[in-house]
Amino acid sequence: MLLKTFGWSFAVTALGLVAAVFYGGWQAFGIVAILSVLEISLSFDNAVINAGILKKMNAFWQKIFLTVGVLIAVFGMRLVFPVVIVAVSAQLGPIEAIDLSFNNPERYKELVTDAHPSIAAFGGMFLLMIFLDFIFEDRDIQWLRWIERPLAKLGKVDMLSVCVALIVLMVSAMTFATHAHQHGGGHADKASTVMLSGIAGLITYLVVGGLSGFFENKLEEEEEREQEAEEAARKAGKPVSGVLLAGKAAFFMFLYLEVLDASFSFDGVIGAFAITNEIVLMALGLGIGAMYVRSLTVYLVRQGTLDDYVYLEHGAHYAIGALSVILLVTIQYQINEIITGLVGVVLIGWSFWSSVRRNKAIEAAGGETGGSDSKAEVSSGV
Repeated sequence: MLLKTFGWSFAVTALGLVAAVFYGGWQAFGIVAILSVLEISLSFDNAVINAGILKKMNAFWQKIFLTVGVLIAVFGMRLVFPVVIVAVSAQLGPIEAIDLSFNNPERYKELVTDAHPSIAAFGGMFLLMIFLDFIFEDRDIQWLRWIERPLAKLGKVDMLSVCVALIVLMVSAMTFATHAHQHGGGHADKASTVMLSGIAGLITYLVVGGLSGFFENKLEEEEEREQEAEEAARKAGKPVSGVLLAGKAAFFMFLYLEVLDASFSFDGVIGAFAITNEIVLMALGLGIGAMYVRSLTVYLVRQGTLDDYVYLEHGAHYAIGALSVILLVTIQYQINEIITGLVGVVLIGWSFWSSVRRNKAIEAAGGETGGSDSKAEVSSGV
């Protein structure tokens, strides 16, 4: 079962790591490995959400999502989007950006380095908003309670995450301008670019979130209609078609999943820029992660168990928060790529270990634990 589901992912992982060694030696191998682990870990949330929705759909729509949907939203975003970001930021054509990365890497790195402040501001704000919206939400299950409880109370203030993000952006842009002025660099004029790029990242997040909310509301409306139709069929003594959704409900589910996939893929792409600027290494690492999204989704749908490791979602979001801070810091300071990658891996590994300990504690107590860690609350979702 495991080999059948993850076979292609394992094969792509092996090929990707070998290609990294041939491309840039063992340092490239390390960067791709870290990118892959981070992307796979972040993709776990994506797969969990996908599986939770897919299990309600009929076989036809499941197949559509796992083929066409994944191809568009995951492979398209993770393999093509990095090139687009570099091309737009460095004011190059996509073909020119790819050509430079292979044939003139020094010039390519120079252009990317020059465009890095705007990339970092855009991506840092997008990721920061994801983290803030997560940490300010009141949840039944809390991982680091001493942090999450007080922040959840603060989160009751409307638009707090937007306000905090804008304050962080203002401080980053002002610090960047001050630093450039003091050192007599030619980057003082880029402070406004940093500010505009950060605002663009914030707007992008709000648009994606708005679309997701729109499709989610449509989905709920369609589900209510399906339930009413089933209830009417029961009362009339007619056969009920079953629980799996088709028609409009499944179509809206598919659209909603596409938006979610795009946003999750965007997280991975932006996070990758905190680790490396090289398109080839980024494509290898994100490509491996993209394969695991599909495999994890299929595995979770077939197994039907989505709540085994309840703190992984927290760990992934803390990793996103760490990457957002790192990106904003790298606007003017350089941070080693290996350290950047390991921060996320450590946070996710820690959350996994905490989940395992929690499961053992529940099992040892015979499934009876107090507070927010009870099985009843776990089954209700995070």
